[in-house]
Amino acid sequence: MPEADTMHPRNRPYLRSTITLLFLLISGGALVAQQPQAPPLPAEQQPPLNVDRDPVPSPGPTGAAPGATAMPIQPGQVAKGKNGGYTLTRDVDEVVLNATVIDDHGHLISGLPLDDFHAFEDGKPQAIRSVKEEDVPVSIGLLIDNSGSMRTKRQAVNEAALDMVRASNPEDETFVVNFADEAYIDQDFTSDLNRLHDGLSHIDSKGGTALYDAVIASADYMSKNAKKAKDVLLIITDGEDNASGTNLEETVRRVQDLQGPVVYSIGLLFDDSGGGGRESHRARRALQLLSDETGGLAFFPKNLGQVDEIAAEVARDIRNQYTISYHSSKPASLGGYRVVHVEAKAKGSGKISVRTKPGYFPHAQGAATSKKQ
Repeated sequence: MPEADTMHPRNRPYLRSTITLLFLLISGGALVAQQPQAPPLPAEQQPPLNVDRDPVPSPGPTGAAPGATAMPIQPGQVAKGKNGGYTLTRDVDEVVLNATVIDDHGHLISGLPLDDFHAFEDGKPQAIRSVKEEDVPVSIGLLIDNSGSMRTKRQAVNEAALDMVRASNPEDETFVVNFADEAYIDQDFTSDLNRLHDGLSHIDSKGGTALYDAVIASADYMSKNAKKAKDVLLIITDGEDNASGTNLEETVRRVQDLQGPVVYSIGLLFDDSGGGGRESHRARRALQLLSDETGGLAFFPKNLGQVDEIAAEVARDIRNQYTISYHSSKPASLGGYRVVHVEAKAKGSGKISVRTKPGYFPHAQGAATSKKQ
């Protein structure tokens, strides 16, 4: 294949073999011991993600390139930087949660002080160090289903996705992944609406739906390349995964292990008569779980006309969150999944609900890291 074709965005799939190898490595020592690991490809044979970046090697068990120091996204405290940017700092026992607070009518609640919040980890109260309410810039991944069944829906979906970006913080950065049997990054991180429009315009609408592979590859890509203080994936799909090399549970675990993005999902699980498709129950469960386990929301509109309004709601939710940090009472070196629960009580506000991720896997390596705009 000529070099020009190899470098073209439409010829840059996230290799499914890479993702399969990833889970052979992270699923447990016993499994790894039974299957010999293939040596990494030489740098010149690695598939480039886009024409402006160096090739990205296959990820190791913690999302790092083989032989490199692991640097997955970690939670941390957000602070305004000297040049107007934002810096994310953390230590291994610090936990940072992005939380949305609503009343019993679903209205967003703002202005709550630290004393109104209570955090629990594995049922034990935690001493909250800080509560901040800031509209910080976000790194966003738009994951758009490009399978054959989406052909008549893509125009409305693309318009809704762009409207969401318009309603977001102007300093956000966004990339576009179109996925069918394979996932393609058709626009790298940018704040340029014209470039995002071009990336969304790569409509093939053929093949199956490799949703889980697309989520894993995108979360891993964000862990290496995102520059903002918060990470978000917005998934828009109309069906069940039927082409991935991994399953739902592995996908959720991988995102959690990366301390990865909050997932918002829009499931177009209606047919032309307004009813649900045959696989809609399984597809709904998958999208709901991906969102619930990362602190996001899943939406299931009844028709295409509702998608634009939902996209605007996603933008509002992202921009109206609290950042809550505490030092875990359990050392990170102990490992294991930690169940997290946050409550908020304020006089005169009635019943209040707090939505955040329900738990996390701690990382014991490294004392600190940073993430700058």
